[in-house]
Amino acid sequence: MRHFSLRMCVTALLALLCVAPLGARDRDGRQQVRFETTKGDFVVALFDDTPVHRDNFLRLVRSGFYDGILFHRVIKGFMIQAGDPDSRQATLGQALGEHSEGDDLPAEIRYPRHLHVRGALAAAREGDDVNPERKSSGSQFYVVWGRFLPEEELTAMLEQTAQFLPAGTSMPDSVRQAYEEQGGAPHLDGQYTVFGEVVEGLKVIQKIQKVSTDSNDRPIADVRIVRATVVD
Repeated sequence: MRHFSLRMCVTALLALLCVAPLGARDRDGRQQVRFETTKGDFVVALFDDTPVHRDNFLRLVRSGFYDGILFHRVIKGFMIQAGDPDSRQATLGQALGEHSEGDDLPAEIRYPRHLHVRGALAAAREGDDVNPERKSSGSQFYVVWGRFLPEEELTAMLEQTAQFLPAGTSMPDSVRQAYEEQGGAPHLDGQYTVFGEVVEGLKVIQKIQKVSTDSNDRPIADVRIVRATVVD
């Protein structure tokens, strides 16, 4: 049996602290966030090639910003959206979605590397007419549910989003394959920053996107983020 002196233990601990990230990383090296909601828990992993969105999201989570926030916009077969600070104290039926926390973020659109497949985590934003640079909201995000598309409809959408491919490149076969296998919302590709994905609890996303909503797409019965935490 090996014995360690106090000095050796302290040295080992310091070494660990030096290399440990601010939050656990999955096997692909991505930091994760757990959302506890009134419909169950889900976990997202954040992409390192969208560092502005990743770091802003982690900052908001650590500050407790998302604790108590509602999913204020839910569309069945499409997505669920949260991040409006006004939703924390909103009355029933109050229209939401106009406000965010902090400044807009520069777009980090990595298409076709990151797609709007089922489970994609992306940043909401204002439309092109007032936001031609496609800057992201400082706090509002959405998680894609989407649907499985017929072959002809998927082909048409991929032809439409091909305009957002880097110059001189063609649509990778992997994009079609991803949508055929996972479903999603390909018509959003190339226009919004996808900065993470659900890695646990996708059934919770399915449950939330099925709730009854009013004419503003707000759930009639509040669906709330109880707590968001960086996974340790």
